[in-house]
Amino acid sequence: MNLYLIRHGDDDENYRGGWSQLPLVEEGIKKCEKLEKYLYENREELNLDKIISSDLLRTRMTTEIINKRLKLPVEYDERIRENNNGLLAGMENSKAKEEFPNIYFSNLKYNERFPEGESPKEFYMRVKKAFFDIIKENKDKENVVLVTHGGVIAIIYHIVNKLKWTNRVKGVKIAKTSISKLVVKKDEMFFEYQNYTPHLN
Repeated sequence: MNLYLIRHGDDDENYRGGWSQLPLVEEGIKKCEKLEKYLYENREELNLDKIISSDLLRTRMTTEIINKRLKLPVEYDERIRENNNGLLAGMENSKAKEEFPNIYFSNLKYNERFPEGESPKEFYMRVKKAFFDIIKENKDKENVVLVTHGGVIAIIYHIVNKLKWTNRVKGVKIAKTSISKLVVKKDEMFFEYQNYTPHLN
């Protein structure tokens, strides 16, 4: 099986992400449209079977755009959402700084939760379980697209490469609308390429 991990398009950076339900901004839509063109033009080579997408709005919009002509079956899956930042989700940055000073994902203790959200450990465990469950659930497929978030892709990268992950590790570079191809075999997994953005060149 090949898993194509795609990060959603750009959303508004003036607001906190996480479980935000804010839409893509114009730049994000344009990038998704370029990705759609690339995927469609290479559809025979890629031979994609289905799309599994996070159910948050920015990933749903990304999926709808890239699937405009491919018309693949789509499953929306809350298991591959970004970290649950609880009360901070979708909050304007300036307001978040006032109401929740110094509460950032990278500052949390590993077992410390966002207000009404989840801890980094809970986020990691959720994504890890979802990752292996999705592989099992789609073992009869050859090429599956996961439209998800930077934090989710970073955790999968660490799992595949057998690296320790915490919320304080140096971030893996994952551009908006980038593609990372993960090859999953019976006895091994490896990235054939990562953070690939041919459609943006």
